[in-house]
Amino acid sequence: MAEDLKKMYRTIVDDHFPPRMEISFVEEKERQTLFYEKVLWTIDGENKGLRYGENPGQEAALYKLVNGNLILGAAESIQPGRYLASDIELLQSGKHPGKTNLTDADNSLNILRYFMDKPTAVIVKHNNPCGVARSQSLEEAYLKANMADRVAAFGGCIALNRPVDRATAEAVNQQYAEVVVAPDFEDGVMDIFAKKKNLRVIRIGNIGRLETFVGQRVVEFKSLIDGGIITQWSFVPVSRTRDSLKTAECEVKGEVYRVKRTPTETEYSDLLFGWLVESGITSNSVIYVKDQVTVGIGTGEQDRVGVAEIARDKAYRKLADRYCFEEYGIAYNDMKEKEKRAEIDYRVASEKGGLIGAAMVSDAFFPFRDGIDVGLREGVSAVIQPGGSTNDYQSIEACNEVDATMVFTGQRSFKH
Repeated sequence: MAEDLKKMYRTIVDDHFPPRMEISFVEEKERQTLFYEKVLWTIDGENKGLRYGENPGQEAALYKLVNGNLILGAAESIQPGRYLASDIELLQSGKHPGKTNLTDADNSLNILRYFMDKPTAVIVKHNNPCGVARSQSLEEAYLKANMADRVAAFGGCIALNRPVDRATAEAVNQQYAEVVVAPDFEDGVMDIFAKKKNLRVIRIGNIGRLETFVGQRVVEFKSLIDGGIITQWSFVPVSRTRDSLKTAECEVKGEVYRVKRTPTETEYSDLLFGWLVESGITSNSVIYVKDQVTVGIGTGEQDRVGVAEIARDKAYRKLADRYCFEEYGIAYNDMKEKEKRAEIDYRVASEKGGLIGAAMVSDAFFPFRDGIDVGLREGVSAVIQPGGSTNDYQSIEACNEVDATMVFTGQRSFKH
């Protein structure tokens, strides 16, 4: 009889991590200690923690910060008790959450905290966003985020910054999701979600105060294979308003280069939206956004030209899939009728994958103009990047050639 390989995904691993943990920073006689408690849930009579780590059979544990404070130089850690993903309320569990479910929820909130003034949806999978969108209603924001990359969103974590209403719940139920996270759920919503027995529905009341987490820092740790540890403060983007952006300008051999056009109000809005979404994306990254919706997201690549091309190609593919799904109710890859595929291809090509008038966002500077040219050839009208390359003048010239605009943040946004 063939081995049941599915069993490993259903099995909750018994971890041997202790119920409490302390991390101390010591300098001479001064000791600063952070105190943590292990998080468990009782589901179907089993009082367990994380199902497993990144992979089945990999022991893992979740701890919440319960006491302590850390001040190093001018930086101070977030205060205990302000819980988000480390102290969730499981309204519907389906099964014990795993590490990836919690880290996806955490990175969703990492992005969502910058957009609390308007209904916003963030869909994350494998710690990178599939789609992010803002709109006038929560349902519309979710639908836009989902259609930004419907295929990647399959099995993802959906984070919403408003109480979930019935219309949004019905829309979510049209696809497979692992997790839905929101500040609350209106009457009748849980009856809708009950139709998806394996969906983890998580309430985090502090999402309603998520804007107070902007600018807050935590200490991050990276373990090395020899047992060593690298620690750093978490990244805080300083460019969060229009006034913090600098119109692209540089000087080379006594000659000043600057973009000829400043961004429009719409472009400024998209540039800031894209830059703050970028803070939650694995580097190297280039993304395209338009009208407060992600259009193409490139993540985790080694070269900037390559990731700009990946994001561009995804924009084309995802728009084709969206048009096919909206028109015929099937995925573009399942469309067998050549004439219909040709019609979709023509429409997508004429719209350049939805990139005409879009904003291009890069988490680091462009070493040469070949990276920025990828977006400009598709009709991108505005670019945001840190600046600081010895060849910034090339990117400025590239923008001026097509009447595009560009701003510098003065800060790199790497995330690994």
